[in-house]
Amino acid sequence: MVKTAKTASAIIAATLLTVLGAVAPAHAANGTIGVRETVCAQTLYVRTDPGGAWMGTLYSGQTFIVEGPRSGGYIYGFAYGHINRHGWVQDGWFC
Repeated sequence: MVKTAKTASAIIAATLLTVLGAVAPAHAANGTIGVRETVCAQTLYVRTDPGGAWMGTLYSGQTFIVEGPRSGGYIYGFAYGHINRHGWVQDGWFC
């Protein structure tokens, strides 16, 4: 009886770990230079320079081609869609 209880507990623990691991949130990634990346953030501001003036907003699912360089947590590239121009975005928000 004790052995059965231990086995049942082990199965429940393993099942919980599997389920909890399956629902863990996805982590966004840094942009790769030369790649047209998909935005994972709900919104991602496009700026004139790192931390500079806002010139548009990319939304989740829209794309940005990463051209580089990087500066202070921002990356330079081309924002597609309604923005359709070069600018800087905060790095680390791509799928």
